[in-house]
Amino acid sequence: MKFEEWEPLYSLILKDMNFDRLYDERAAFYLSKLLETMARKKMPDVLDIDVLKKQVMGKDVIVCGRAPTLADEMKNVDFKRYVTIAADGATSILMKKGIVPDVIVTDLDGNMDDETMANRQGAIMVVHAHGDNMDALGTEVPKLKKVIGTTQSKPMWNVHNFGGFTDGDRCVFLANEMGARSITLIGFDFEDENVTPMKKKKLVWAKKLIDIVMGEGLFE
Repeated sequence: MKFEEWEPLYSLILKDMNFDRLYDERAAFYLSKLLETMARKKMPDVLDIDVLKKQVMGKDVIVCGRAPTLADEMKNVDFKRYVTIAADGATSILMKKGIVPDVIVTDLDGNMDDETMANRQGAIMVVHAHGDNMDALGTEVPKLKKVIGTTQSKPMWNVHNFGGFTDGDRCVFLANEMGARSITLIGFDFEDENVTPMKKKKLVWAKKLIDIVMGEGLFE
């Protein structure tokens, strides 16, 4: 998704959530500098998006959200058929069942021990910078391998914007942008009542955005 297409949606989200774009931009700049430093040290830890595209293009993708339903829904899935993309905290549930995600889309507020373990076993880390995770970026990113940076604000040369707002819908945008043949969702509950008011608003946006990507085009 071109930023020019994403920006109007992003502006609506910022207004609805009462977020300040400036903080997202600062976080993106900070992540860019972290990745630049890692690349300058010639560490094989910062990936070009072509690696991600090769992983996903033309393949069936399963996107795992971290709703409480995930563990049960997993029982009916043959993961060998799919490229598995985990939304942050879903990684822990997958790892407990012996499944290492191919890609983890994270803003670093999940169980980082589990995510780091998955990363060491080959998972590509798509790390998202936003207004309130700068401390986590500084702490966690230097520990990771196979990292790609993302932002929800204006992209930079090494920090990309594939579209999306929450971890879950960013997984879907990423899969679509990288040319997935099909996208299957498990572990998503947009009507979850056991969440904070802030999370409820995020779930509303997640559903709207996923509907757009999946072809429903619902945007009220």
